[in-house]
Amino acid sequence: MNANMEDLIREYLEMYSKTQGILPKKLEEFGAKFRSQGHLSKNDLYKIAYESSTRSAHHVKKNPEDRCINVTKNITKINDDFSQIGLLTCLKGFKAPTASCILTAYDPKRHAVVDTRVWASLERLGFLNGRKESFSPTDYVLMIEKIRKISENTEFSTSKVGYALFAYDYDKREGTLH
Repeated sequence: MNANMEDLIREYLEMYSKTQGILPKKLEEFGAKFRSQGHLSKNDLYKIAYESSTRSAHHVKKNPEDRCINVTKNITKINDDFSQIGLLTCLKGFKAPTASCILTAYDPKRHAVVDTRVWASLERLGFLNGRKESFSPTDYVLMIEKIRKISENTEFSTSKVGYALFAYDYDKREGTLH
């Protein structure tokens, strides 16, 4: 599996830029800001949410500024994936996929951006069973555990494995996304 999975990831990382996925460079910029100041503002969260899902990003503006700062400060103090993603999903405009963007920006070695496409790729490759169209914190933990296992067995970071899985589904999916 190792060599085949490395080839798959390498191939689909190259293809990722042709998808409609969030730009890794953008997340890296937000991550650098997040790590340097120890939190993100409501405006920062809105910008990340807009990159991830333009349809639901406007909900982020309904959060109080101090809550955005406190939640993002607090996730830096927690090492448990479920607690981190759960805390972020308490903010308006953040379901698990959009919240995964925040975690990935903060720590791309431990986290990956996940969504329907990533789940479908994990399912197609035999890591998960059944289709999903919405995700809870529990689903995020399940996906990130599989993604980390792939990362551990390849030369690629967790975030890069996630991007490759997104592109893999983009390439392989027949029909519409939902």
